[in-house]
Amino acid sequence: MKNKFIVIIFLLFACHEIVPRRPVNKMKSTFISQSAKLNKNRLLIEQKLFQKVIKLDPKKDFLYSPMGFMYSILEKKENKTKPVKGDLVEIKYKIEDINKNLLYSEEELNNLVFLVDREEIIPALREGVKVLSVGETGIFLFPSYLCYGYQGDFEKIAPNQPLRITIKLLSLTK
Repeated sequence: MKNKFIVIIFLLFACHEIVPRRPVNKMKSTFISQSAKLNKNRLLIEQKLFQKVIKLDPKKDFLYSPMGFMYSILEKKENKTKPVKGDLVEIKYKIEDINKNLLYSEEELNNLVFLVDREEIIPALREGVKVLSVGETGIFLFPSYLCYGYQGDFEKIAPNQPLRITIKLLSLTK
C-alpha cells in the first residue's frame, strides 16, 4: 500500500509541463541599434563632406549613384557598353583621400584585372567600374563603407576614411 501511494504521488508530480528555459542574459541587445545609429551618422557626415568637395570643383558634373557614391566622368566615349556581372575588365586606378592627397599611385597599384561581381575586391571598385565604358575615366567619391570600412588597410588608409578614387576602364571582355 505504501509503495502504491508513493507511485501515485510520483506520477502526479511528474506529469506537469516542461517549463521553457529563459535566457540568462536579460539585458536588451543595444549594440546593434547603437552601431546602426553610428553608421547612419557617419554616412550623413561623409555626404556633407562630399557636398563641400563638389562645391570646390564646380567644373565637374557629379552624379549620384543608388549605391551611395558620387562620380564624374572625365573622358566620355561613344561606346555605351558598360560592364555587367561576369564580364572581365581591366582598370587603372589611383586612390586619394577626399582632399586630393595621393595615397596610392597608379604605379603602386598596377593595373587590376577582375571579373565584375565575381571576385573579392573592395565594393568601391566593383560598383564604380559599372558606370564606365571602355576608355572612360571617372572620379569617384566613395563613402567609407564601400572602401576599407572600419579597419582601413593598416597602411595608408585610416579606419572609416572616405576616398576619392580615379578609375580608367582599359578593357572589357564579355
